[in-house]
Amino acid sequence: MSEPEKIRINRGLKGVYFERSGVSHIDGSKGELSYRGYSIHDLAGQASFEEVGYLLIHGELPTADQLAAFNANLIAARQLPDEIYRLIELIKDGHPMDVLRTAVSALAALDASSTDASEAGFLKNGIALTSQVPMIVAAHEAIRNGRAPVAADPSLGHAANWLWMLKGEKPSAEAAALADVDFVLHAEHGSNASAFAARVTVGTEANFHGACVTALATLAGPAHGGAAEDVMKMVGEIGTPENAAAYVKAKRGNREAVTGFGHRVYRAEDPRARHMRDGVEKLGKEMGQPQWFEILQAVVEAMKPYSRHGLNVNVDFYSGAIYQLHGIPQDLYVPIFAIGRVPGWLTQCVEQLRSNILIRPLTQYNGPEPRSFKPIAER
Repeated sequence: MSEPEKIRINRGLKGVYFERSGVSHIDGSKGELSYRGYSIHDLAGQASFEEVGYLLIHGELPTADQLAAFNANLIAARQLPDEIYRLIELIKDGHPMDVLRTAVSALAALDASSTDASEAGFLKNGIALTSQVPMIVAAHEAIRNGRAPVAADPSLGHAANWLWMLKGEKPSAEAAALADVDFVLHAEHGSNASAFAARVTVGTEANFHGACVTALATLAGPAHGGAAEDVMKMVGEIGTPENAAAYVKAKRGNREAVTGFGHRVYRAEDPRARHMRDGVEKLGKEMGQPQWFEILQAVVEAMKPYSRHGLNVNVDFYSGAIYQLHGIPQDLYVPIFAIGRVPGWLTQCVEQLRSNILIRPLTQYNGPEPRSFKPIAER
């Protein structure tokens, strides 16, 4: 009689390859990231979010005509049904991620085309949600503060429109460019928790709105999307650059994590971090608030001895400071992450759809041995 096959448990599916993908490549040991073969360092600051969205979705950088057509589709989609505004009013006191998830789910109920689970349907609805998600976040911020939502401006690009709808004032070219870089850096990142969750949903032959709702619910968890918010809470606790070393020493002495350091797939520094670091330093000086960058850099210096253990800066370490400098409430940090990630979710979902299979891993049973059932009178 042969011995039973030994089962290896990979908790969290760590190290498990469940599919092939041609979207993003991550080399965690070298700290490298590319979208469709293009280094993130070449894309950030040189390609617009619209160009990167097109690249992710279609596989190639767009020509001028292709970009114009893609942008026209985004502009046409920058509208929300009146029912969504009324819904936001009803639930305005909820967390922005809960409001966003609920509104996306409601959009599915209000648009019959959302049920189209073909590739063409995914592309149409995904491009629409790319424009609608920032509208929902901005509308909620306005409504919960007693203001009327700001309509989109067709003359503005995606990132500039987001800041316009959020604040009701035209952003500077520098502020719009920095927001654009932020969206590019967050647009796609392989089989992260929310993208994997979206692919699991697509595996059941659900539509893209359903997959997006799943992704949003997953991103809302602090272990996935909450680092930027937690970093700024940490900065507030530290207070001044001079306190950083003692803060880090106390945290490490208690075997506690220092927020913004370490990443599930990177052993070297997150390649996206340098672009946000440069943005924080420049914006802080321009706005006369260099203290945020100075505190962050003091924490980086204090954490250097732990870099050999893979505890290096990740992208969220600097993101929160940029949002803070813009006066954006901390509970909007994760929704901003979602704004940038929609094209990535769409791309992952389309890739799943093209060779779809139900994703159904196994768990090894370790519960009670077989036992006899007793009627309730005998228990």
